[in-house]
Amino acid sequence: MISTLGQLLVMGALLCATVGTVTGFAAGSRRSRKAWEWTRLAALGFSGLMLAANLLMVYALVTLDFSVAYVAEVGSSTTPLHIRVISLWASLNGSILFWGGVLAVYTGGLTLTIGERYREYMPWTLHVLLGIAVFFTFLVASIADPFALVDPAPADGPGPNPLLQNHWLMAIHPPTLYLGYVGMSVPFAMICAALLAGRLEAGWMEPVRRWMLIPWTALTVGIVLGGWWSYAVLGWGGAWAWDPVENASFHPWLTGTAFLHSAMVLQRRNTLRDWTLVLGMATFLLTLVGTFMTRSGVFNSVHSFTQSDIGPVFLAFIAFTLVYSVLLLAFRSHRLDDAAEAASAQLGSKGRSTMALLSRESAILIQNALFTVFTFLVLLGTLYPLITEAMESRQVSVGEPYFDRWALPLGLGLTFMMGVGPALPWGRMRQEAARQRFVAPVGGGLVLATVFAAYGFVKPYTLLALFVCGFAAVSNFQEYWTPLRARMAKRSEPFGTAALTAFRRTRRRFGGHVAHYGVILAVFSLALSKGYKVEKDYSFAAGETQTFQQWELTFTGAEEVDEGFRTSRKASFVVRSGGSEIGVFEPRMNFYNTRREPIFTPAVHSRPTGDLYFSILELAPDGRSVVVRMMSHPWQVWLWVSALIIALGSLISLWPEPRREPAAKSEPVPQAAK
Repeated sequence: MISTLGQLLVMGALLCATVGTVTGFAAGSRRSRKAWEWTRLAALGFSGLMLAANLLMVYALVTLDFSVAYVAEVGSSTTPLHIRVISLWASLNGSILFWGGVLAVYTGGLTLTIGERYREYMPWTLHVLLGIAVFFTFLVASIADPFALVDPAPADGPGPNPLLQNHWLMAIHPPTLYLGYVGMSVPFAMICAALLAGRLEAGWMEPVRRWMLIPWTALTVGIVLGGWWSYAVLGWGGAWAWDPVENASFHPWLTGTAFLHSAMVLQRRNTLRDWTLVLGMATFLLTLVGTFMTRSGVFNSVHSFTQSDIGPVFLAFIAFTLVYSVLLLAFRSHRLDDAAEAASAQLGSKGRSTMALLSRESAILIQNALFTVFTFLVLLGTLYPLITEAMESRQVSVGEPYFDRWALPLGLGLTFMMGVGPALPWGRMRQEAARQRFVAPVGGGLVLATVFAAYGFVKPYTLLALFVCGFAAVSNFQEYWTPLRARMAKRSEPFGTAALTAFRRTRRRFGGHVAHYGVILAVFSLALSKGYKVEKDYSFAAGETQTFQQWELTFTGAEEVDEGFRTSRKASFVVRSGGSEIGVFEPRMNFYNTRREPIFTPAVHSRPTGDLYFSILELAPDGRSVVVRMMSHPWQVWLWVSALIIALGSLISLWPEPRREPAAKSEPVPQAAK
């Protein structure tokens, strides 16, 4: 029953997506109001049916209906309820279904929130977006069908991948990444709509940038949560290993960040138009590449699924999307020139202008160049082993040293430009005024580096990173504080009133600064935790006490706990510092029925100034001795906090302004065209 109903829901969603992409094209090209109404109905129908299919699969997982193929693949009667729910994205077919479900959320959200506004662009947008939906829904209905009937149904199943059962972050990390990956299809569709319509008005760029910011925020948080999961589960003591699938999520983050900044230049100065469009399209293409890396099995990774027939189909879709994007840019971008020239004529001197060297737009252009180089180098290092194997039939590996060699200077350069941009105004600026604006940021960078040098953090690259962080932090603060102070002086307003008024009137800019602080905090944490990580292996007998840095560690023994879906062997350590007991920490070895080798799960004592990290290497069968790797990670916890700050900044920027700009004007739709 569930199998048949699920397949009917998916086929209905496929029908709606197919009808919608056709009527969307008709509504855009013929300006037919009736076709537009059908397009909106089809978009909402696709959203409702695909969401219903996802909820039905969750119901099948919870009730353990093993006649459904996906439940037979990942379900188990010993699996706790919450793990059954998150098993929706635990394997290939379910993850593709979930991909479609997230696309349904974005499609329905865009259709409902835009409403009747932007009538010249929205039919084309839904035409492209529902075209993407056709592909993914077709996958669910065919080679990745999770609702296939199993007859006879097995009595039980193996349960999901043990790695997905080992930490609560797996309930948050994958959905957040999906919100980032899938959401990039919306700005892609909106950019295609501008090219298909032959117009790109300033009013349309506002929703495009907003709909890029939403998935970019989710992707940012998802990447940080993935690092936290790696740190908290895999036991190696790191958050980022330049794993190919980790890199796959980093590529669209880099180009998406560049797009958000480039779009500001396009909106304010009417320049970098084609470059901004290319960045938006490239971001979506890179999410498709990342999806292929995760699901094709071409990479050996803890993140990837097994080999399947979906790889070649995905490659074909990536190739089609790439060709479509290139052709659209080649044959339609010139149509935007007429509108841009008309806008420049209306704006006069405020129209399209050349860039001054000492200007914010020039700083953003340099920053964009760094983002592009960073993306290319990481993509090259990720794909080079595959290219070499395909062309020369030999296997090579590109390891962490290659990526670190480029990530350090490029990352610091981007952080530095994060401080240069806010210090410069839009347009031209005198050199003397520019020098004055950099005095405080340079001073802030020197102070931060000096303070940490006094506490023993004296490695050259660490000090350089601290200087850059201090420089960027003060520069971003200065851009908000300078006009605030001027307002207080001019209007004699108290600080609270002036700050609240400035916040309301410059909410989006304020949110951008908050997000910048999140990125600065992440760079600060990485510079200290990677530069001053300390690790040492210890062998303990029961009751023995040893010292690691300022901590006294006493191994009190081990115990075995049966949790139903797994068995855990825990080693207990009492930790003291300065004669006072801090707590008991229990790194463990988790055993699952479907995995021969245990999963070694560390224990972490987190403090604002650093983490104490326990990772079991070996535990005697009788529990009387243990070999454990101890690690110290200075200022590690602030890497996780940075995700919250970035999300807060994005939320502030996304919050509707008190006075909203009028929607972009659209040409009237002939009423006779029905």
